[in-house]
Amino acid sequence: MTSKKLHVVLYTDAQGLGGAEISLGNLVETISPNFKLTLIGNSQPVIAAIAAKRAGITQYILPASNILSFKELLRTFYRLNPDVIHCNLCTPWACAAGLTAALVLPNSRVVRVDQLPLRTTDALQLWQTRFISLRVDAHVAVGEASARRMEDFYALGRNTVLSVPNGVPDLFQTPQTPLPSPVGELVVGSIGRLDAMKAHDILLRAIAQVNGVQAIILGEGDQRHALEALADDLGIRDRVDLPGWVEQPSTYLPKFDVVAMPSRSEGFPLAMVEAMLAARPVVATRVGSMPEAIIDGETGLLIEKNDVMGLAKVLHYLRDHPHERIKLGIQARELALAQFTAQTMAARYEALWQEIISRPRSPRFWVGRPKD
Repeated sequence: MTSKKLHVVLYTDAQGLGGAEISLGNLVETISPNFKLTLIGNSQPVIAAIAAKRAGITQYILPASNILSFKELLRTFYRLNPDVIHCNLCTPWACAAGLTAALVLPNSRVVRVDQLPLRTTDALQLWQTRFISLRVDAHVAVGEASARRMEDFYALGRNTVLSVPNGVPDLFQTPQTPLPSPVGELVVGSIGRLDAMKAHDILLRAIAQVNGVQAIILGEGDQRHALEALADDLGIRDRVDLPGWVEQPSTYLPKFDVVAMPSRSEGFPLAMVEAMLAARPVVATRVGSMPEAIIDGETGLLIEKNDVMGLAKVLHYLRDHPHERIKLGIQARELALAQFTAQTMAARYEALWQEIISRPRSPRFWVGRPKD
């Protein structure tokens, strides 16, 4: 006699396809067929992109309006009566309607996954986020540092948010060890939307101080014109390429010697893991959970955010030590294969779903004083 498949509803209210939604797509693609999955969202293009990862997955597109969305979500959740409702949040105040509707159901367990640990100054958003977070059956962030930040930002209590790092498929079945570029030359890649949070301006200012360095920045956003103007002002326009949004950025990785991520804020970016799997060393800032993968001097190099001189120094070193960057890249791939693949992420969520349905719900209504 076969056991009933655990039914998991995956919900996102994202209106655009970013790293959070790509991560959810990786999860959908990799989860064992022993689980029944249903995908629910408010944006047809987003849901279609995620659903394309798994043949035959059931999809629902519901209204985006808060009141209508809550009513339709509640009705749909009741009809489906899933074992688990797994909400994927691109910001901590996202998915409020879905989470609230899910918590009304008496038998379903609720998981919230915060992809980016952000603090809000809006009092209503803050208390709404805290109220919901205290009542879910499992609260997940995409790294240990991100989990601790969520606990601090929303006064949730220490060690109440779990860490499950984002994982990506290994598209490079054999290590993509690059041939050393000539000493004095370096191709630096960067992947991410063109906005201030990604700090591509810091990368350009650093490159301007190091001869022989070319930058290829993949992405699109409202900072394009500002970055182009900055490259002109710095006199490095001939060393900066902005190809725009790329369908498969991983195809560019073999062209890079190094991947730079000078972000001012991050969770656990997929581009970082993709670079590691491609055996490319990553230069990253000490923000979010990036230092949990980029171990300074072992799988890449770390700098402080907004540190132009620090980034310039690192690029100068990597430019002149091609064998060192190859060693860092090989070690980065080994760590990513061991800890940050989509299969590892899926296995951790499967275990979490199984664990929470085996115990009664235990919503919290207050948080005690921290203990020394």
